[in-house]
Amino acid sequence: MAICQVVVSCAQSIRNEKYIGGNWIDFSVDAPPTEVFDHNVFPNQPNVMFNYIPTSKKIAFSTYFLKTDTLSLYRYTIILDHAPIKLNQSFEGLNVYEDKFNPQLNNVNLGAYNIANKILTILLYKTSQPDKVFKSIYFAKSIQPAKINSITKGVVFDDGGIGTTADPDNIKDILLSNDTRTLNIVIDKSDIDFLYCVMIKDQTSGKIIFSSTSWNYDNSHYDDVSDDYLPYVSIDKGIFKKSGDYEVIIEPFIQGGTSKAAIEKFITKHKISINFEEEKFFSTKQLITSGLLFALIAGAITGGLAVYIKNQQIKKKVAAEAKQKEIAQLQLNSVRSQLNPHFLFNALAGIQNLMNKNEIDNANRYLSKFARLTRNVLDSKELISLIEEKTLLDDYLQMEQLRFGFRYKINASADLDTENIEIPAMLLQPFVENAVKHGIAEKGKDGEIAVSFEKQVSNLVLKITDNGSGFDTTQTYDGLGLALSKNRISLLNTVYKDTPFILNIQSDTNGTMITITLSQWL
Repeated sequence: MAICQVVVSCAQSIRNEKYIGGNWIDFSVDAPPTEVFDHNVFPNQPNVMFNYIPTSKKIAFSTYFLKTDTLSLYRYTIILDHAPIKLNQSFEGLNVYEDKFNPQLNNVNLGAYNIANKILTILLYKTSQPDKVFKSIYFAKSIQPAKINSITKGVVFDDGGIGTTADPDNIKDILLSNDTRTLNIVIDKSDIDFLYCVMIKDQTSGKIIFSSTSWNYDNSHYDDVSDDYLPYVSIDKGIFKKSGDYEVIIEPFIQGGTSKAAIEKFITKHKISINFEEEKFFSTKQLITSGLLFALIAGAITGGLAVYIKNQQIKKKVAAEAKQKEIAQLQLNSVRSQLNPHFLFNALAGIQNLMNKNEIDNANRYLSKFARLTRNVLDSKELISLIEEKTLLDDYLQMEQLRFGFRYKINASADLDTENIEIPAMLLQPFVENAVKHGIAEKGKDGEIAVSFEKQVSNLVLKITDNGSGFDTTQTYDGLGLALSKNRISLLNTVYKDTPFILNIQSDTNGTMITITLSQWL
């Protein structure tokens, strides 16, 4: 068997000052060394290692810890073809051997597995750092060339909005208009999207003018057939300096001994022709001036110029506000992208807690709620109805109720049209999660949480109360959830200037009440 050693976290070893146990994995496969391409890392996937072993049928693993490490503080998950076969397991109780080459290390056996034509993934983390997950992928399939699904354009519309346009029947002749901002290369989704690198080659000079592995996933490229988001790389229009012929090259980023000839069969090449829309030379000022000269009304020329200058000032102001709104929206997306993994890791900790207490039925019910909740959390809709927000909160609170046994209620005023009134997605969930974790988790069945949606004249008032022990609202805490939520409300006020969001937090030893007022929202 060929023996291959993979370090999951780049540039870490026993000699480093900062050592994280379990991040050093040995694996052995029944394939010659020439068919093992290990230690592939990617800038778009931190703490991820990809190992290409196309002819392997069996694989065995072991990992290493310092003898001073406490094995009960570490967890591992093994996934085979998307199905977990070891889920959030502790290293405690596994077979441990002293490393014969380094007396400071212990070797822990993780078992052997059949991997022919499969994908096996190992996840490792320390319980004190659950958001720092080391991931190692073992790919025992033949890599397929990426398939280009479409080529779309990111544009700015006349009203200042942004979006995408595409001609599904034409992915060769690309017209870049004055409104075009980006060119998007969209591929069919696969298990290894992150492996591919997109390059643009200028056919005239033969030079590579663009290279990226930054794949995006959002609802701008949603596929109804697969019911999933298609990966795409966004290319700034500015890299194309002139009209002409270019080539899109998509190749897997594999190292570890692969030759250029071996990689060639995995490469996708697609030629495109870029053309720029001709600039419009007749401005509003010139048309107005020509009309005034034709009518020989000299006095109206001054008036026309004044109107033009005023319009230009208004356009600049509108453009600046649209740009500011666009920046705030991007920042909002960034904040939400941080809230999503924060929620998911907390939920996984809940599943782990139930499994550790051997409450299998509750863990299964928790997982059922978690599946539907995860789909809603990962949905990138900006606004959702009050009834959808209520359903999301209901799922989450029922899920946590299995762990802590508290009571809760969610009420909406009868004069609210909950199916048609919309609010920013997941506006309340982080605050409700904070009430559970830091408010009533320790109170058990005596804990109470109340959520209400109320109408006050033209304002929409959202309240969350709990009977926990409260906290000092003047202090800054280490947790991400509350800080990110406050930052998100600040950004929402940049986007919705005419309907400001007002956050008020009151807390004492009898509990906490959080009020979010959406001014002039109704």
